[in-house]
Amino acid sequence: MQKIKSLMTRQGLKSPQESMADLSPVENFRIPSKEELRELREQPIDPQAEQEIIDSIEEVYFSNDAFDMVQHELEKLPPELNLQELEEYRDKLKRQQAAVSKKVADLILEKQPAYVKELERVTALQTNLQLAAVICTNARRQLGVAKEGFTGASLGLLANQRRRHLLTGLLKSLRTIKTLQRTDVRLSEMLEEEDYPGAIQLCLECQKAASTFKHYSCISELNSKLQDTLEQIEEQLDVALSKTCKHFDVAHYTKVQLAYTLLGKTQTAMDQLHMHFTQAIHNTVFQVVLGYVELCAGNADTKFQKMQYKDLCTHITLDSYIPCLTDLCKALWEVMLSYHRTMQWHEEHDNMETSPGPDDAAAAKSGDSVVDRSYVKKKLEHGLTRIWQDVQLKVKAYILGTDMSNFKYDDFIVVLDVISRLMQVGEEFCGSKSEVLQESIKWQSVNYFKHYHRARLEELRMFLENETWELCPVKSNFNIAQLHEFKFMGQCRSPSVSPSRQAASSTGLAQEELSLFQLYLLEGNPFEMHIEHKEEETEDVLASNGYESDELEKCVYQDYDNDSDSDVPEELKQDYVDEQTGDAPLKSVSRETIRSKKKSDYNLNKANAPILTNTTLNVIRLVGKYMQMMNILKPIAFDVIHCVSQLFDYYLYAVYTFFGRNDMYESSSLGLISSRLRTTLNRIQESLIEVEAAGENAGVHGAVEERKEKVPSPHLSQLVVLTNSGTLYGLAQRVVATESLVFLAEQFESLQSHLDTMMPAAKKPFLQQFYSQTVSTASELRKPIYWIVAARAIDYEQMLLLMAGVKWDIREIMSQHNVYVDVLLKEFEQFNKRLADVSRHVRIPLPVSNVLWEHCIRLANRTLVEGYANVKKCSNEGRALMQLDFQQFLMKLEKLTDLRPIPDKEFVETYIKAYYLTENDMEQFIKNHREYSMKQLANLVNVCLGSHINKKARQKLLAAIDDIDRPKR
Repeated sequence: MQKIKSLMTRQGLKSPQESMADLSPVENFRIPSKEELRELREQPIDPQAEQEIIDSIEEVYFSNDAFDMVQHELEKLPPELNLQELEEYRDKLKRQQAAVSKKVADLILEKQPAYVKELERVTALQTNLQLAAVICTNARRQLGVAKEGFTGASLGLLANQRRRHLLTGLLKSLRTIKTLQRTDVRLSEMLEEEDYPGAIQLCLECQKAASTFKHYSCISELNSKLQDTLEQIEEQLDVALSKTCKHFDVAHYTKVQLAYTLLGKTQTAMDQLHMHFTQAIHNTVFQVVLGYVELCAGNADTKFQKMQYKDLCTHITLDSYIPCLTDLCKALWEVMLSYHRTMQWHEEHDNMETSPGPDDAAAAKSGDSVVDRSYVKKKLEHGLTRIWQDVQLKVKAYILGTDMSNFKYDDFIVVLDVISRLMQVGEEFCGSKSEVLQESIKWQSVNYFKHYHRARLEELRMFLENETWELCPVKSNFNIAQLHEFKFMGQCRSPSVSPSRQAASSTGLAQEELSLFQLYLLEGNPFEMHIEHKEEETEDVLASNGYESDELEKCVYQDYDNDSDSDVPEELKQDYVDEQTGDAPLKSVSRETIRSKKKSDYNLNKANAPILTNTTLNVIRLVGKYMQMMNILKPIAFDVIHCVSQLFDYYLYAVYTFFGRNDMYESSSLGLISSRLRTTLNRIQESLIEVEAAGENAGVHGAVEERKEKVPSPHLSQLVVLTNSGTLYGLAQRVVATESLVFLAEQFESLQSHLDTMMPAAKKPFLQQFYSQTVSTASELRKPIYWIVAARAIDYEQMLLLMAGVKWDIREIMSQHNVYVDVLLKEFEQFNKRLADVSRHVRIPLPVSNVLWEHCIRLANRTLVEGYANVKKCSNEGRALMQLDFQQFLMKLEKLTDLRPIPDKEFVETYIKAYYLTENDMEQFIKNHREYSMKQLANLVNVCLGSHINKKARQKLLAAIDDIDRPKR
């Protein structure tokens, strides 16, 4: 059926007859003739049967048009042919052919009207095509006329105009190319002028223009040349950026930053800047140190240039150490100041950019700039710590490269002050505590201070052993603040702030609050001002000590005093010491008037003049020097304060050893040395005093060095004589020594609050203990030292002998006192006169006078009791004579001294009155009055009560005396 349908499609335009004629011979053979067709149509055939016949046709006949049915049927023939079978098969094929032919004929007839109608349409189309051909011919003829008359001429004009336009553009391009080729010269000029932003702007514009004309062969080469030029500009820009690390210039840096902004490399520029700062620090310190090393080496040897910086620092000489350190800090200051000004520039620049609000067109661009600014800000803030760390490490290498233990004190203080100033710079630069610098300078300071303190202790021992204990003449208003070593206390307490603060103080209080970076932002250098200030300070100290003027003042006083002596009555001369000590006013108006006339100058000028020696002044200066170290370098504050305490300890121990050590009073019951003072002296002897023999000192020197503190005990100078009674056994020297120690203790007291602020919190108990147990005991040395004078100044043994010759068992009441009282009073008058003689050379303060008189009176009273206790027989009248003698002694004594009450007055009176006690009262007396010796108590029992009590009662009282454990006072 497919074949039939395809056949019908191909032959659709022909009539059935024509279609039949076009069939191939075979097909024509297969198709039945008209008669057959007619017969077939005429013969009634059941459609169902007809369809069954068609369906029985083999499928292969419908396969394709190229099917060879004859060949197919021949191949189907069996090997042995049977005519009957062949005829039957032929009939079957005919029936099938007839059925197909009938079906085809029916289909053709069915489509006949449609075929006719389509044929009519084709005919009409043919007619229309012929008409269209005529129209086209006419149009072509008319177009040919228009071409000749209009198009040829007009388009020629247009072509010429287009060519002219192209040539004009070409000329403009050629001029641009000519300008581009000359750009290289202009770029070189701009780079020489350091107009980096202009050069980059020009170069970028040229690149943009070159990319427009890149189709020209000459421009393609120019483009690569411009790229090389741009890279060259970036290199020069990097060099220009590195110049800002040492000497920051606002205009120069603004150009550089604008140039990097045009390149779009703001962040890269910041990375490069930090690299340049790091390199600048390294190069700067290396060149400074190298210059000093080569200068000191004195030859042109270049071996130093190849050294590492750390090794180079070890070749710095002691003489060039401080100048090199100062120049080093100056150079590093310039680098850090440049970085500070760089940050300041970026802050101001950011504020200027963020103040106007960006419009919509610039929103994207501003977003990028915000990112850049944020990156730059973080990078700069992070760079602060890095740069300061580099500075610390470089200075640390320099500090540790030299052993400073042999430096002079002033030189070492300068080093500390410079480093402390540098640490202040670091704190203001990035808030750093400069742990690296602190650790390195602490190590050097401990090393230096160990040697320095050892030398100072040895020096102090030498001073003490050569000290003649003469009064050092100073002004009456002398104060330690006047000394050069204590000038720092009048300045700011923070380390090494003095130079800048003092520089600022001259211009007003407001500037004192400015930081170093604000003070020296545009000019100057804090380390330069430091050195200049140091020189001025030294000159000021030399002028402020004023020894010469004091000497003149002292001489004037002495001359006046000597001249006036002849006019002063002897009675006033005896009372001279009382005025000197500032005792109570005298009762006589005339004497008061004379004194006001004769002694007023002395009272005003010298009454309160401090008593000190050259050694005292030396110790005070040492304390000031130590405190300077402490003030500048707080990490070793405790070590320094410990050494300061040793200076005082050694001075106290020396004064005690020279003037106060005596076995005579050890057994006395006067309590001359308190337990606190004894503990302090024992502690000093154990911790500070070297007890080895002199011959062994060399052998144990290493051990002493390890202990760092042991010093041989000092020896009193042979020029100091303490055995001469005419000088009251060296009273002047004793006063100078003891009162200079008290003066030194007072200065320590005034420094306590300052030292307390320096001391670490954990070590403050040490300082408090030092003051409470050592400094406060200085005045307690007066008792043992002046007791020695008092014990020898009056001949107590003579008085005992005189008392032994007195008869006390008299029967009549006497109205005249005994001779020994007059002798004793004469001794006191002589003592008073000698005291006045001593006071002409050395002022005797009131406490000293009181102690001396107290000792003498107490010794005299105890001698009286001892004399009374030696009496073998005594009557009531004799005891009354004792009272008379003692009252006479007191009455005359009160005229010689203003000391009230009279010391140990009750001691004598109570002993005399004990004679009148009963047996029971005596037993209670023995228990209550342990200040009396066993001999004195026994004498009361034997002599006073012997005639009133029996032997048994006496034995009981004596046994009570023996049983009492009498602790020594």
